[in-house]
Amino acid sequence: MIAVQILKVGIGMDYRTRIRNVREDHDYTQAQVGKLLNKSQQGYNHIEAGRAELKIEDLTLLCKFYDLSADYLIGLTDSPQSYRR
Repeated sequence: MIAVQILKVGIGMDYRTRIRNVREDHDYTQAQVGKLLNKSQQGYNHIEAGRAELKIEDLTLLCKFYDLSADYLIGLTDSPQSYRR
């Protein structure tokens, strides 16, 4: 329980909000990003809406696609950095 409280304090933006904002900032549709992840538009929408979890394999693809660190995409930092650092 203590670990959960610590994690909640340390996390900034929810990863669902972050991946939606990044997608919209790059002018991609849910269908386009879904295709990258081998999901339908509806399947990807479920991730952004919280009805499905983002798999680690999908997170890795999104990091490479957007050239952003996993820490940034999941909200552990608000400083966008390349995944290659």
